Amino acid sequence: MPADDDGFETVRRERDPRRQGRRATELLATYQQRTIELARLRREAMRRLQEDEGLSYAAVAAEFGLSKGRIGQITQSAPPAERGLFGVGPITVAVPLRPGQGRALPVIASEDALAYERLAEYLRDLLFPVEQHRIPVGGDWRPAGDVIAVCGPKSSPVSAAALAADPVLDYRERDGRWVIVDRETGETYASPLDDDPLSTCDIAYLGRLPVPGGSMLLIAGVHALGSVGAVDYLVGHAAELYRRVGDRPFSMVTASRHDGERVDGSEALCPPRPHG
Repeated sequence: MPADDDGFETVRRERDPRRQGRRATELLATYQQRTIELARLRREAMRRLQEDEGLSYAAVAAEFGLSKGRIGQITQSAPPAERGLFGVGPITVAVPLRPGQGRALPVIASEDALAYERLAEYLRDLLFPVEQHRIPVGGDWRPAGDVIAVCGPKSSPVSAAALAADPVLDYRERDGRWVIVDRETGETYASPLDDDPLSTCDIAYLGRLPVPGGSMLLIAGVHALGSVGAVDYLVGHAAELYRRVGDRPFSMVTASRHDGERVDGSEALCPPRPHG
């Protein structure tokens, strides 16, 4: 009997129909995400054989034990390589709750809600199930699984602790304002909004950082608007970013221009650098 690595045997032997049904549903979702990820990995392996070794479709088909026609289908149907930037799935996107001015219950800032919606739409296009997690006021929470947090150090000690361990960039408060400092060169990145409240530009931190039990992709605008811009950059440059950093820890700074909450443009202010 094979080891019960993924819980299949546990489900098969379960006698309580309610527990069996719930666990079977969960396991089916897990299998589905792994199947999608395996399809991505196969497509990536095919690309590497073609680009690095110059193999033809027919040669790749022979290596994989597939027909040439099936190889052609894979190039059209399998998810793109940059899906690997986000993990296997499902994805949890965490946004902070903030005290509501004049309201009894905390609220999600409109910018954070916009960042979440843009991210969720893009991730679903990559065939990820997406769930929202609302970080409580005070910021105490525990990231688990594949997580993207749209939350800066001021809103959560979890983000603050992860950022403090970044070996490349230092996200700190200085003279009453938040800045991002290159630890090697000392170059400082500050938000134009702090110099001119009427500015339409902001900056944000974007990176993958270790957290207890795994890692998380962290988006932290110096102001909430910067997070919207960082999401715009991530969605528009995911393929390029994945080619540079893969699934390794990294960090970078993005800059964005806005018309209200709409992003007019986003770019890398400090390019992505892998850690280690």
